Amino acid sequence: MKKLFLIIGAPGSGKTTDAELIAAKHDSITHYSTGDMLRAEIASGSQRGQTIDSFVSKGKIVPIEIVIETIVGAIKSAPTNIVVIDGYPRSIEQMTELDKYLENEAEVSLTNVIEVEVSQDTAFQRVLGRAADAKVVRTDDNEEVFLNRMKLYIEPLSEIKTFYTEKNLLKVISGEGTIEEIVSEMDIFIQSRV
Repeated sequence: MKKLFLIIGAPGSGKTTDAELIAAKHDSITHYSTGDMLRAEIASGSQRGQTIDSFVSKGKIVPIEIVIETIVGAIKSAPTNIVVIDGYPRSIEQMTELDKYLENEAEVSLTNVIEVEVSQDTAFQRVLGRAADAKVVRTDDNEEVFLNRMKLYIEPLSEIKTFYTEKNLLKVISGEGTIEEIVSEMDIFIQSRV
């Protein structure tokens, strides 16, 4: 049985970095970022990648079927029984589609959804800082796209939080501290659930 942890957070909340560091500490955890999976598909130059790029480059949400196919494939082929995926769900539709899928899935259990909570100001400063870092080249790191991505993140957030709270699956962690503090809190929580 695969235990699935979903990590959500605003653009710039640090959710991908947090998940990468936790996975690096444990051989038993596989980390996937929906963003990285989608960017890898874009980089491959495939037809699906071109379709994804037409959405991502404008800061828009990628169609549900493409994202679900990507996620389901990743979970099934994960080399470990604990899978951490960050950046999903980003919409009510993504949440309900994944929930419907998991209801009929004997091999995968959604263990928890972890929200990395940051202020819009903190998220904005981090994204602009990332854009200025020459080692990380991302075309989606500019002010206009950031504000669009932030709006898309915030709009469904209260409904997503309510949905997972009612299922007793939501854990909120402050993303305002140091990376070490955030990773430590998230890691302790994940270990307590496996």
